[in-house]
Amino acid sequence: MTIPRDIIPLSNTVVPSSPSLSAFFNAGASPSYETSYFPVVPKKQLKPFNTGDIRILLLEDIDRTARELLQKEGYQVESHTSSLRDSELAEKIRDVHVIGIRSKTKLTASVLDHAENLLAIGCFCIGTDQVDLEYAAKRGVTVFNSPFSNSRSVAELVIAEVIMLARRICDKSMEMHFGTWQKGSTRSREIRGKVLGIIGYGHIGSQLSVLAESMGMSVLFYDVVPLMAIGKAKQVKSLAELLVSSDFVTLHVPETLETRDLIGRTELETMKKGSYLINASRGCVVDLQALCEVMRSGHLAGAALDVFPREPSDDGPYFNEDLARWVTEIRDLPNIILTPHIGGSTEEAQEAIGAEVGGALLRYINFGCTIGAANMPEVTLRSLTVAEESHLRVIFIHQNRPGVLRQVNDILGDHNVDKQMSDSRGDIAYMMADISKVDSTEVQALYTKLEVLSCEIPKFLSPLRPYFGSTR
Repeated sequence: MTIPRDIIPLSNTVVPSSPSLSAFFNAGASPSYETSYFPVVPKKQLKPFNTGDIRILLLEDIDRTARELLQKEGYQVESHTSSLRDSELAEKIRDVHVIGIRSKTKLTASVLDHAENLLAIGCFCIGTDQVDLEYAAKRGVTVFNSPFSNSRSVAELVIAEVIMLARRICDKSMEMHFGTWQKGSTRSREIRGKVLGIIGYGHIGSQLSVLAESMGMSVLFYDVVPLMAIGKAKQVKSLAELLVSSDFVTLHVPETLETRDLIGRTELETMKKGSYLINASRGCVVDLQALCEVMRSGHLAGAALDVFPREPSDDGPYFNEDLARWVTEIRDLPNIILTPHIGGSTEEAQEAIGAEVGGALLRYINFGCTIGAANMPEVTLRSLTVAEESHLRVIFIHQNRPGVLRQVNDILGDHNVDKQMSDSRGDIAYMMADISKVDSTEVQALYTKLEVLSCEIPKFLSPLRPYFGSTR
């Protein structure tokens, strides 16, 4: 294992274009160490590593706000406008320290096994179901997401779809495009006075509730936990009660074993005759084959789908029968709005997500702060400053089992520990120690001891650099 260096005072020298990782990690203990490996950074902040050595891979056209934020910090950022195929993803992820994705890229255990230096994953979206969170945590990889930044965009789309379905706008527009003038009010209704049923009353559901009430709708919602209603909204006790009472039903739930096929044939037939279904959550939540059959029977008056069980990996003419057998049936249904997973795809939402997740990644890489992490204990840490230039921050992510912390403290006890904290989340524990009055010889000895310790404790993550733990 390569030994990380001590914290050395910064200089205003130019960073080489491509310093080697071995030079970076050996800098504190090597006689050939030169200060030219330090970037120019604000004087108040001290980072014990060369930011130019941090490699970041961004996929799926992540907003430029994130790219610019990370590039400004001095990281190496590689950006792609689409997702990568499994073989290419496995190769690309091998050497990067951070990967940023949206909803298409699947970071399974088999993909993560190829990641030799990965420290963090940024999910630039609401959900994290595209990542194996538990396996990532066991490998010491922290996952961040944006649980609310695009909530308003999704809520506005749903409100628009409610109105368009009630007025049959899509069918009328299509008729006009084909040259047919068909004026009439048959099956065209106002939404004022109607009941909106919201399944999942989180960030999106609650915002949607406010918008719907402001337009004269009554709101019912169903959630698996008791929640405080906003405005005049009312929580119902069961899904069936919501379905039978609502004119419009909209889904805002995560993808879990419990929510898979949450709306099947039984639930669709339970809905009021002439009602509408909207799904802007996850594609697996609705049984699309059952939806096609119930809509053809005339029981439902319309539907809007923004998500699907299978979605094309690239933009283009790929939403066809080659994707799944239900595609052709859905495309032929009347009064159905189909959108390509764009609920959160507004410029405002993507900019906010880029700033939120990009900022979380930056704080984690620079300081070890885990606030907003989806699979780690959440710990707030400030940065070290130039006044603490002889300090070292050690962070260990390890298996939460009796005796680990005692063994670590037996090693840290030989040093001047200014601050220490430990927290856990399930089987994963996170320990931080700020040590002062450290020289490069002590750093080498400290990490040598911790490396030996890591071999004796399953899933204990030994550090590669002062801020981080890793399985390598």
